[in-house]
Amino acid sequence: METVGEAGDGAEAVALARELTPDVVLMDLRMPVMDGIAATREICSDASLAGVRVLALTMFDMDEYVHPALQAGASGFMLKDASPDDLVTGIRVIATGEGVLAPSVTRRVIANFSHEDTAARPPGRPPGWSASPGANRRC
Repeated sequence: METVGEAGDGAEAVALARELTPDVVLMDLRMPVMDGIAATREICSDASLAGVRVLALTMFDMDEYVHPALQAGASGFMLKDASPDDLVTGIRVIATGEGVLAPSVTRRVIANFSHEDTAARPPGRPPGWSASPGANRRC
């Protein structure tokens, strides 16, 4: 693994990504000039950077950062308190085209998904349950 560039603000991060076309951009979400979410959106929407993956990094474990970063195109979201080993693993994971989320974010996504899933169906009935007599006899 090799560091090929370092930017002091979001606009510089976009310019460096276009110049260097790295495999992964480790993007701080709170940066001057252009924030990391806007910079992520720029990088991820640029067809010439289609192979570049963005790993969003912040010290704030809040949905107000997670959702916009992922909507902007980030392949992953990690917290700055992640261990160096976890950070390297996260970089390697998204470099392969997969996604990665901080464990606390994963827990909230699962909780939100579970809540949405159970809220959409009548209580006491598993997904796919039919009200038609005899329709649920197959195991």
